Amino acid sequence: MHFPRLPDWLIYAAVVVALLIAAISRQERADAPPAPPPAPEAEGAALGPASPFDPAVVVEVSEKTQPGAGTAFSISQAGVWVTARHVVEGCRQAAIVVAPGKGVAATVKIDPQAETAILTTDGGVQALPLGLTDPLRRGERAFHPGFPQGRPGEASSRLIGREKLVVEGRGARTEPVLVWAETGRTDGLDGTLGGLSGAPALDDAGRVVGVTIAESPRRGRIYTTSPETTARTLLAGGRRYIEMPGVPMSADNYGRVADDLRRSLRVAQVVCLT
Repeated sequence: MHFPRLPDWLIYAAVVVALLIAAISRQERADAPPAPPPAPEAEGAALGPASPFDPAVVVEVSEKTQPGAGTAFSISQAGVWVTARHVVEGCRQAAIVVAPGKGVAATVKIDPQAETAILTTDGGVQALPLGLTDPLRRGERAFHPGFPQGRPGEASSRLIGREKLVVEGRGARTEPVLVWAETGRTDGLDGTLGGLSGAPALDDAGRVVGVTIAESPRRGRIYTTSPETTARTLLAGGRRYIEMPGVPMSADNYGRVADDLRRSLRVAQVVCLT
């Protein structure tokens, strides 16, 4: 039995292919394995310092913007209060409301570098405790007692991270802020949290860690000043402030604690008189 003779070109092609396969198989491969997916920032991780690379939120402030009503809180029994800058900026006469239809005149001092203002009155009430030096952690709670929509109310939140507040127009500046995800609010309080501006952001020990300055209703976000900004504002007021413990707060009791703070006027409504 005779096998057919293969063409020479087919034999040569088979030899070349075999040589190529042998050469390729002997090449060294040192490929790295696929990169792992980016690790999410774990809840409870320490919040890093402010950075130029933090996301920015831009706010346009018109020269015609009118001050309104908001919230203030006591930081000295001598009659020193803190509120959000936009609540009283351009206000001819600010007042702390101490009873229905009754207020005490307050002198306003704006922090030119931050979204905060210092109010001074003749006499005051017990100060809220401060917690501006302890490190913050993602996911930790904050509680915001005040006067949303001009009525007593409060909100709770969890810390997401940092952003930069970029103010354009009047009072142009850039400052670091904290971003919180809203997790709860007063029963029956629907819509905007307007009027809560200037409220303290309290940690679970009842201590001030920032000043509530804005909200993003569509995203469910609450913005506060950073602890370092708040501390600088207080020091610029020319007084020394001592950190101390407060009333423990939780998702179960923050409404009751907020009511007590308002009744004692440690958290009060601030208005601009016309």
